Amino acid sequence: MQVSDMMIWVVILVLGIGTYLIRWSFLGALGDRDMPGWFMRMLRYTPVAVLPALVAPLVVWPAATGGEPDPARMAAAAVTVAVGVLTRNVTLAILAGGVTLAGLLYML
Repeated sequence: MQVSDMMIWVVILVLGIGTYLIRWSFLGALGDRDMPGWFMRMLRYTPVAVLPALVAPLVVWPAATGGEPDPARMAAAAVTVAVGVLTRNVTLAILAGGVTLAGLLYML
């Protein structure tokens, strides 16, 4: 099926409008109202849920290895989680994971 330039622009425009309306529903329509406590508690966990969802596929099926699991990336992820849980320091956890990944990629 051949996709025309017009179809691509229509899809981009519709997705842009949809994204705007989703954001406006929270900021424009509900921005000046108090949210229920249960909703605010759930909203606080959104970054904690989204970040692992973005990172996990890159660790388990990295493009650099053709989608095959890699011991260096698995170990770096484990070190990052362990340091983060033990120290509660995000910067230290990221540095520890980065050093682990670089070191293991160099050695392996």
